[in-house]
Amino acid sequence: MTYFEFDNDVRKHGHLYLVGVDEAGRGPLAGPVFATAVILPPFFNDERIKDSKQLTAAELLELSDVIKEQALDYKIVHVDAPVIDQVNIYQATILAMQRAIEGLKHEFHFVLTDAMPLSNLEVGYEAIIHGDETSLSVAAASILAKVARDAYMDKLAKLYPQYDFENNKGYPTRKHLQALDTYGPIKDVHRYSYKPVQDALNKQIKLF
Repeated sequence: MTYFEFDNDVRKHGHLYLVGVDEAGRGPLAGPVFATAVILPPFFNDERIKDSKQLTAAELLELSDVIKEQALDYKIVHVDAPVIDQVNIYQATILAMQRAIEGLKHEFHFVLTDAMPLSNLEVGYEAIIHGDETSLSVAAASILAKVARDAYMDKLAKLYPQYDFENNKGYPTRKHLQALDTYGPIKDVHRYSYKPVQDALNKQIKLF
């Protein structure tokens, strides 16, 4: 079954307008978690759209533009590191997804998420395991979320070049971990609740 066929099967149950929802950035040590909600036209299909992790940077940028041009509506939101530290990454991801859905102006009848349970929705939803490898709508959301987050991290890289954010996007690469050890974490950028960041902070405290 193709991504488009999966969505079409859902539509056959009376859900014409589907919302695909996905996130980017649960695993990194730095930066926000992003979530996107997108509504694609019922007859729209592009077989190049698939799980964002399977696409090159150039493909991601091209498909992000295609999705934005074709979508009936979309909303991209992010939740910053201090909130992630306060409520944990799981709850922060749900919060970002719910805010993205709430930001949609076009009507919709059903929500598809990538394995994340949601509440307080006015319509039904399905949390699909490996949703970004199954549903066209979820895959489209995953692309928009990843492209938006990567662009955000590229901006941070210009402010904090020593952390190599343009390459690691906040993930715990060797160069990123070395920078953490040398310079310590950045307030409101690094996730202090993550152990490698805690370890680096404790090391900095001991130095002073």
